[in-house]
Amino acid sequence: MREPLIYKVVVHMSVGEAGEKLTNAEHIMQAITGQQPIRVMAKRTQPAFGIRKGQPMGCKVSLRGEAAEAFVQTALDIVERRLSALQFDINGNVAFGIEEHTDFPGQSYDPAIGIYGMDVAVILERPGKRIARRLIGQKKLPQKQRVSREDAIGFLQDRYQVEVL
Repeated sequence: MREPLIYKVVVHMSVGEAGEKLTNAEHIMQAITGQQPIRVMAKRTQPAFGIRKGQPMGCKVSLRGEAAEAFVQTALDIVERRLSALQFDINGNVAFGIEEHTDFPGQSYDPAIGIYGMDVAVILERPGKRIARRLIGQKKLPQKQRVSREDAIGFLQDRYQVEVL
C-alpha cells in the first residue's frame, strides 16, 4: 500500500489556433497514444495573440493503466531518462515536454504537417487515494498516504531508471 503507482498520464498538445493545425495535431496525438483526443478551449480572451474565449486551442488525452505505463516508458526514452528536480511538484507529480512528435516510433517528418511538441504530465498516487475522491463517505487523506516529491523521485529512479538532475 506504500508503493506509488501511476494513476494517469495526461498528454497535451497546444497549437494556438483551430483549423488545419489542430486537426493535424489530433491525428498525430491519436497515432501516438492510440486514443481519440479531446479539444481544449481557451479560458480567456487574449487580444494581443488573437485568441478568443471558447476558441479551440489544442488537444489532450488521458491514459490510465497499462497504456499509461507503456507511454511513460516511451516518453522517458525520448527525453533520455533525464529529468530535473524542478519538474516534480510537492504532490509527487512530474511534468516534462517533448519537443518533436517525430521522436516517437512510427512517426516521420512530413513538410505539409510540420513538427509538433507536447507536454506530458504523470500523476502518481498510492492505493487508497479514492477515499479523498469518492462522493459518499469522503475523508481527508492522511499525510503518510500522500506521495511526496522525494517519493516520486525514488519511484521513477527505481522503476524507470530515471536520472534526476
